[in-house]
Amino acid sequence: MLIKQVGIKLKTFLAAHFSLFIILCSLLIVLCISCQTAISAEEYYSIGMAYFELGKFEEAEKWLHRAKQADRTMVASTYNLGRIAFGNNRLDEAVRHFENILKKDPDNVPALRAAAYTRIRMRDIEKAEEHYAKLLILVPESADNGYNHALVLYAMDRFADAEAVLEKYPYALAENFDLILLYARCRKALNKIEAIENYSTWLGSNTDVRIRYEYAQVLEYHELFARALEEYQTTLTELGTAAEPKKFDVRFAIARVLLIAESASSSGITELEGAISDGFDNIEAVEDLLLKRSISAANLNSIRNILTNMRRSAADKAAAEKKAAEEAAAQKKAEEEAAAKENESQALEDKTQSDS
Repeated sequence: MLIKQVGIKLKTFLAAHFSLFIILCSLLIVLCISCQTAISAEEYYSIGMAYFELGKFEEAEKWLHRAKQADRTMVASTYNLGRIAFGNNRLDEAVRHFENILKKDPDNVPALRAAAYTRIRMRDIEKAEEHYAKLLILVPESADNGYNHALVLYAMDRFADAEAVLEKYPYALAENFDLILLYARCRKALNKIEAIENYSTWLGSNTDVRIRYEYAQVLEYHELFARALEEYQTTLTELGTAAEPKKFDVRFAIARVLLIAESASSSGITELEGAISDGFDNIEAVEDLLLKRSISAANLNSIRNILTNMRRSAADKAAAEKKAAEEAAAQKKAEEEAAAKENESQALEDKTQSDS
């Protein structure tokens, strides 16, 4: 019975540590071979990748660095060293590995893709764009690479270029919601009315209060006020605990639409006062309302009164902040002077005791 239990435990142990067992066997084989001849670069690489698959990256790096010394395993070893560095958030080191490969093999697609994505993570969008441009020449059919390239161009404010890249993938634009949303945002930035359809398609299958807010802004820009108002109000009801957009920003947008589209009503003024009560303090945005010709004279007069109160509140707030800063500086100075006097007193006392 005891022998049977030991056998079961041994079997369980071996099953749980099978991968480690394989590595140990590999090491033993290598050690046996090394007694007769030098270990080959391929063997270094195999052992390194065995450790890599187990997630033992520190050990993997040791063996891969050895394998990297030989030309025939240099590229594969360097690439996987880059993967390890990236996974451990050592981005500078990771991109150095990937771009070292590109110095010797400029058309290496996996290295280009990895270098480009790492550059995005490093927020080096210009270098990332350079890599993606080259990648799309080598692999023009890749919608994923196209999306990433367009994303980089969008971050560089090259909206027309980003739109052009996305349009090379019509099938993806019909079903890939990441591409559809980026396409909508590019067109929004270019003030194209076609963005409305793209946002509508995205929202037909997805829910995100920020995207609905963007959609409402596009509708408002193109003077589709009834639809814009509906989307802004829906945004307001769906906000929940979302950090963006701010409630007071949405309320201000509603106020702006009401003031323009329903100029005979005072509902826009009521909503504007509510936005300010909630924390809206953008005086310039309210001043811009005075330039809207479609706002009624009565509402313009109310806006002027609101602006007067906002400016007064802003001045009071600035004065209070200045006073608080001056009081804090005076307090700090007093504390520093008191500490200096205490130090002088202590030093004098120490000297007196030393002299005596």
